[in-house]
Amino acid sequence: MLLDAAVAETVDAYRTCEFVTLARDGTPVAWPTAALRRDDGTFLITTSLAFAQKALNVRRDGRVALLFSDPTGSGLDAAEQVFVSGTAVCPEEIVTSPAGDEAYWSMLFDRQPDSRRYVDLPARWLMDWYYLRLLITVTPTGITTRPSLSVRSGDPNVAADAGSSVPGADILARFSTAVLGARDASGAPLLMRTPVQATPEGFLVETTADCEVVAGPASLLVHRHDDRLAGLYNALVRGELRRSGDGWLLVPHRVVEPSGDGGARTLRNARRATNTYLRKRNLDRPRVDWPALKTLATASASRAGGA
Repeated sequence: MLLDAAVAETVDAYRTCEFVTLARDGTPVAWPTAALRRDDGTFLITTSLAFAQKALNVRRDGRVALLFSDPTGSGLDAAEQVFVSGTAVCPEEIVTSPAGDEAYWSMLFDRQPDSRRYVDLPARWLMDWYYLRLLITVTPTGITTRPSLSVRSGDPNVAADAGSSVPGADILARFSTAVLGARDASGAPLLMRTPVQATPEGFLVETTADCEVVAGPASLLVHRHDDRLAGLYNALVRGELRRSGDGWLLVPHRVVEPSGDGGARTLRNARRATNTYLRKRNLDRPRVDWPALKTLATASASRAGGA
């Protein structure tokens, strides 16, 4: 399924999208990621071994969805949202070279200039886990466009409404909207950006006409990044979606707030998770193709005038 030219141009301008997979308990779990649209209509997403859960989810249930809804850094004014439903596959192969996927890595180096330094010493010693990658290919089965919706980047000084003490209320209060991950009657995951209103019981959300959600496991994702894909933050509120009058209420169960600051704790956790993935499969640590990555990073810096 190919996007028409105007929609394709919009998708290509987005720096990130929300990517949802189904957890073992059926909860739609979404995280921000970078996706490359290929000429054949599929999307390429990669994930490091340190954050392999989305890949494991895909191997268990290939029903996925993408939502392009945060246009930060895209250069587009009031960019329309693009929702893509589809199926995905993720081979077991661990990819450590950009060969064959140069366009993907060039895109990352262009859009996230800080990542170019990871391929140089001494960063290589700390960041090799980042380049041990699993490749996820998404084949679209449906494409829908929606009007733009405000995205506030997350002000830490904004406090939750008085009287609202449900899990995640303090985090969601910092954002003007969140991304709801829910399911349709067939169990397939859906994504939609929605305003969120905290109540003593949970979060009131708004669903879109093109997504007929059903009650059950659901989640709310908030995330932010700047124009250079730096200043990253994301958090996920997992819970249960229930009918509330004419609308829907997400009753939160727990909050997942990964550390993404690039500090010592993040690096330790990433290396530990990578080692665990390899150990469970009795795999040796693969060698990263540093020269090939360095070539692409250098070319990216040249295109940017050395920035």
